[in-house]
Amino acid sequence: MTQIVRSDTFRPPAARPTAHPTARPALRRLVVGAVAASAAALTSLSAAPPVAYAQDAAPRGDRLVVTVRDAGDGADGTYEVYCRPSGGSHPDPAGACAAVDRNTRWGEDAFAPAPRDAVCTMQYGGPATARITGTWAGRPVDATYDRANGCAIARWDRLVPLLPEPLPEPRSAGRP
Repeated sequence: MTQIVRSDTFRPPAARPTAHPTARPALRRLVVGAVAASAAALTSLSAAPPVAYAQDAAPRGDRLVVTVRDAGDGADGTYEVYCRPSGGSHPDPAGACAAVDRNTRWGEDAFAPAPRDAVCTMQYGGPATARITGTWAGRPVDATYDRANGCAIARWDRLVPLLPEPLPEPRSAGRP
């Protein structure tokens, strides 16, 4: 059933009570302080040099530092590799990321040393050494590489081009 209200008896609803008069200055200080802090934060961001933006844009997950010694042909040095998207100072960052991706298996360490009980051929692959540090797939990496035997050579070769392809050892004059 509809109720009809006569216009001469209608009263508008009572206005809501206002905040306590002493609360307004405190609220005003709070709002003004928040606005000032926001403005300061925006100003500091806009004043940052472009290098700071480039560093922040670098991926934080997959970052490797590769140090190579005695590989020859200008391959020695320290290189950074970022993956997804690939970048860094490595000569072939996309190939380096692809090499590690190929060797990444769920539940296995892509940088694990050869098992202690592995049977390795007794061949020498040269004096090249490398150390890889950083983070891969959310896990810390600190691995060393050499080419001292068949297992070490195979382990190195699995990560080419992250690790450089070493030059073959020159044969001595007395050996065929």
